[in-house]
Amino acid sequence: MPQSPKPSARPARTHFSSGPCAKRPGWTLDALKGALVGRSHRAKPAKARIKAVIDRTRSILGVPADYRIAIVPASDTGAVEMMLWHALGPRPVDMLAWESFGEGWVTDVVKQLKLKDARVLKAPYGQLPDLSQVNFDHDVVFTWNGTTSGVRVPNGDWIKADRQGLTFCDATSAVFAMDMPWSKLDVTTYSWQKVLGGEAQHGMLILSPRAVQRLESYSPPWPMPKIFRLTKGGKLQEAIFEGDTINTVSMLCVEDAVDGLIWAESVGGLKGLIARSEANLKVIADWVAQKNWVGFLADKAETRSCTSICLKITADWFTALTPEKQAEAAKAITSLLEKEGVALDIGAYRDAPPGLRIWGGATVEKSDLEALLPWLEWAHTEVQPA
Repeated sequence: MPQSPKPSARPARTHFSSGPCAKRPGWTLDALKGALVGRSHRAKPAKARIKAVIDRTRSILGVPADYRIAIVPASDTGAVEMMLWHALGPRPVDMLAWESFGEGWVTDVVKQLKLKDARVLKAPYGQLPDLSQVNFDHDVVFTWNGTTSGVRVPNGDWIKADRQGLTFCDATSAVFAMDMPWSKLDVTTYSWQKVLGGEAQHGMLILSPRAVQRLESYSPPWPMPKIFRLTKGGKLQEAIFEGDTINTVSMLCVEDAVDGLIWAESVGGLKGLIARSEANLKVIADWVAQKNWVGFLADKAETRSCTSICLKITADWFTALTPEKQAEAAKAITSLLEKEGVALDIGAYRDAPPGLRIWGGATVEKSDLEALLPWLEWAHTEVQPA
């Protein structure tokens, strides 16, 4: 392999993973010293702390007062599956998939729930399905931001305001970094481990009044596991949306979530978080525009994610390789960067085309991305054939 000079500057923080993501700047274990460990999560102080997560979330995101917010089991996956099992069935459903997580929801609906009126609208990595083909008389399930493809919907204009069906939005790598049009979203899910850098295993569920009406008017024909049950006797269990969680939560994780939300407020709330993420995307976009060996996986600028920023290697030597050899070359690049201690966990997702995936969410400092980019150039030079 060629030998080229190593860049002199290094990122202060090397955490660019797309989940779990970098902690907020300045985070230490001291942030958790007030955690109510050893206490029942149903004790009054613990419930108040859980409720603080819900209330601060509503305030920062601007969630309407008549929308319900709950902490639920099993991260974003649990939140999505809870609502697919609970609320799908009374209408046909359009499933949108353009990366691995969307494909996972298709599997749930088509192969597990076996809904006969499911229509799948697909696109390859780097593209979106034709959003004009979505039928809003149907329920619609989609990801706002494709974590493994780096492709996001550009806005909510394509979603009809007068829709008859419900919209189910997996927003886990979008919320807190992108503007969510709540009037267009009936079921929204995410986890703490993405844009605010929280800990894993807890999901967040945001329901519109229309979604609540569906839960209270429809009883699915299949068995409902306990951790999915949001209703009792045909009525929403309101206590779940006031901090009385379905199962035991980690009070360490709750404390960390509160800490992340307080930090979010300190950087200007939602507008500040979005600005930080978009500034990170711009750093990479300006760099990519000057290079002839790398490009965005997203084929249109308006669909490029500002969080899970996915890059493809376009150099002639790389594209001439077999897919297996491409995967080896991309891994060699990421391994070099990890060995040098400048970037951790930036390989493309295992189901995505070989390349790089760099987290650009609000907890990542722009200066660290600026320091990283010369190292990407160096590693590419080192790996390419002489």
